[in-house]
Amino acid sequence: MLNSKIPAGPLDQKWTEFKGHCKLVNPANKRKLEVIIIGTGLAGASAASSLGELGYKVKAFCFQDSPRRAHSIAAQGGINAAKNYQNDGDSVFRLFYDTIKGGDYRARESNVHRLAEVSASIIDQCVAQGVPFAREYGGLLSNRSFGGTQVQRTFYAAGQTGQQLLIGAYQSLERQIALGNVEMHNRHEMLDVVVIDGKARGVIVRNLVTGELERHFGHAVLLCSGGYGNVFYLSTNAMGSNVTAAWKAHRKGAHFGNPCFTQIHPTCIPVSGDHQSKLTLMSESLRNDGRIWVPKKQNDTRRANEIPEEERDYYLERRYPAFGNLVPRDVASRAAKERCDAGYGVGSSRQAVYLDYADAIQRYGKGEVNKRNIQGATPELITQLGKEVVKEKYGNLFDMYEKITGENPYEIPMRIYPAVHYTMGGLWVDYELMTSVQGLYALGEANFSDHGANRLGASALMQGLADGYFVIPYTIGNYLADEIRVSNIPTDHPAFVQAEKEVADRIQQLMSIKGSQTVESFHKRLGKIMWDKCGMARSEEGLKQAIEEIRQLKKEFWSDVRIPGSIKEMNPELDKANRVADFIELGELMCIDALNRKESCGGHFREESQTEEGEALRDDANFSYVAAWEYAGEHNWNLHKEELIFEVAKPTQRSYK
Repeated sequence: MLNSKIPAGPLDQKWTEFKGHCKLVNPANKRKLEVIIIGTGLAGASAASSLGELGYKVKAFCFQDSPRRAHSIAAQGGINAAKNYQNDGDSVFRLFYDTIKGGDYRARESNVHRLAEVSASIIDQCVAQGVPFAREYGGLLSNRSFGGTQVQRTFYAAGQTGQQLLIGAYQSLERQIALGNVEMHNRHEMLDVVVIDGKARGVIVRNLVTGELERHFGHAVLLCSGGYGNVFYLSTNAMGSNVTAAWKAHRKGAHFGNPCFTQIHPTCIPVSGDHQSKLTLMSESLRNDGRIWVPKKQNDTRRANEIPEEERDYYLERRYPAFGNLVPRDVASRAAKERCDAGYGVGSSRQAVYLDYADAIQRYGKGEVNKRNIQGATPELITQLGKEVVKEKYGNLFDMYEKITGENPYEIPMRIYPAVHYTMGGLWVDYELMTSVQGLYALGEANFSDHGANRLGASALMQGLADGYFVIPYTIGNYLADEIRVSNIPTDHPAFVQAEKEVADRIQQLMSIKGSQTVESFHKRLGKIMWDKCGMARSEEGLKQAIEEIRQLKKEFWSDVRIPGSIKEMNPELDKANRVADFIELGELMCIDALNRKESCGGHFREESQTEEGEALRDDANFSYVAAWEYAGEHNWNLHKEELIFEVAKPTQRSYK
């Protein structure tokens, strides 16, 4: 039985009650306890700095050459918080409700409410660190809107919010490193968890520069290793982002929650050809002011600026008048796909829609004219002033688009299309963020807990920092209070020796295949299977085909992959092979999970389960649960169900009309 350990009592008092009654570790004992943290993005860096500040001995690992290169740096648009700065009706409850509804009622109420509660503290923490959030003229922090909400609660730093937040967390981490409270290991990748008597007691890592394997002990292990979107090959994730740390934990007993819940982001630069190895995200913040449209005429080959207003279909505004261009990501993505599939797509591939800033430029320009009391302003001046405002708010995003496409988005509408972005699934965790393995925790995107079947924009940064700064410092103490009598276990313990041997044997097996196909070619083929049959739309027939194709791909990989170089050296191809092997196994589980969930919800869209209007049709009677999969050997998993109980946010058919 899964025990989610949700505290008793009213929803809005659960976190307060937990904090008031959880076990504590006194400062002297904290210095005797060692904690291992895998990953140093927002969740990992904030957790490492917080636990180091509390006095724990922390060892942090990242596969990048610096914690500042974690993929959190790529987040652009902003971070949500229920501060109600705009006085537009926002509240902790409204943030909680929007998140539950946005996730299509497939998230755990208690975790989501806690996230909403601590959101305001995150902003205060980051401001104190010096994060340069955008401000209004009078000095107040500025907000903008994101999808799935009718309030402005997104704090931002131009189009580089993730970078600025990560620098803040990194500064805190570096302070703890300088004080000797955190031991930092760059260019190290975790390849196994060491479990002793049912508890996580350490990790096996590979030094990516020398190729040497290392053993490290810890009283607890925190996985902050991000999501698994790169299983699709083409995604907005950094090239190095992978599932390996979480997958090794899964194979050691940690259940995997809702693996099929992946997010397709509607605002990406379209695929331009087979040469691409990743996709570029254009921040959802652009939907705040931009309008999305396609021509009303099918297969229209005219340039965007040649199509008059009356021949444009602002389809999101037409279909969802209450939310318009700010519907949640899954809704916007499916709507774009539907228009393109129906023959209204634009660009050479016909797999794109327009994101247009002409109206916003005029609106801002007129506002500037009024503000400056300019009499008789010419249309050219209005346009110029409007462009200046847009540049201040979104300039680096517009520059990035122009560098990639060669088109000026101030003059010509951007072309966008949905792409894989975020994964709501991840390791199953209880209320305390502990996996089904004692002493093994998962934070941020590595866990499944806060977003249900679809994540609202600007909520990833919120969850990562909430978990690291405000949740784990309390919940880990609840576990470690009973571990203070456990002495450091020597790394020559048989469990460490065995774990290292298994890792070494697998690496040796990979290197000895000496086949004819590159790692990249296998990853591309896996990605195509996943995108075609477990992507924006899924069907029973397609998923069954995908499972068979992935099993065949796995056989081929382990008999014909070619990895150049040797083991005891820096060998990126070997690193990649390790990761792709794990992606192949994960892909199979994702398709099994998607096949088992015979409903549509959020980003999981089963073609057999949709309303007459083509919207996702949930089946609350049969699928209102978290699917927690237990590894049971090759091609085998056991399903455990955590029933979702909604005491406050009663499930209804989502409507953004």
